[in-house]
Amino acid sequence: MRDKYLEAGVIVNTHGIRGEVRIQPWADSPAFLAGFDRFYIDGTPVGVISARVHKNCLVAALAGVDGVDDAIKLKNKTVFIDRDDAQLAEGRYFVADLIGLRVIDDQTGALLGTVSDVLSLPSNDVYVIHGSAEASSASSGESVPREMLVPAVDEFIVETNVEEGFVKIRVIEGL
Repeated sequence: MRDKYLEAGVIVNTHGIRGEVRIQPWADSPAFLAGFDRFYIDGTPVGVISARVHKNCLVAALAGVDGVDDAIKLKNKTVFIDRDDAQLAEGRYFVADLIGLRVIDDQTGALLGTVSDVLSLPSNDVYVIHGSAEASSASSGESVPREMLVPAVDEFIVETNVEEGFVKIRVIEGL
């Protein structure tokens, strides 16, 4: 079951004297959040009066936040969006939907593990996959879970099927 509300960022500070807030986005860019008419803070819908990108943050005027005193009360609050309000381009996914997907070898059909994290790097995202197979640690002799880092690019990602809960990857030597 996919969550209806998704974490989208955190209010890191106030901006100016009129009660605007600075939101550090947990999205590809702050511009993504600028398109929303409503955020959810502490489970309550809050209207977005205006929003603009400023450096690496979103500066937003929120309904009911009429000055710095109101805005400072929101500092460190998580901002959520309703997934139904978001429009993603084809082939784009929410990180929350990728976490926990089974990872399958495209050639053999073997289960390699699950996606445990997505690293957003400048060149492309990288999926962190915690393997189901155990590997032996040479230094301690104990078993440790295998971890793979797979670039989220067409050369490696063959298919992503969030509805059925899997990602098929092309495994290369050394991966």
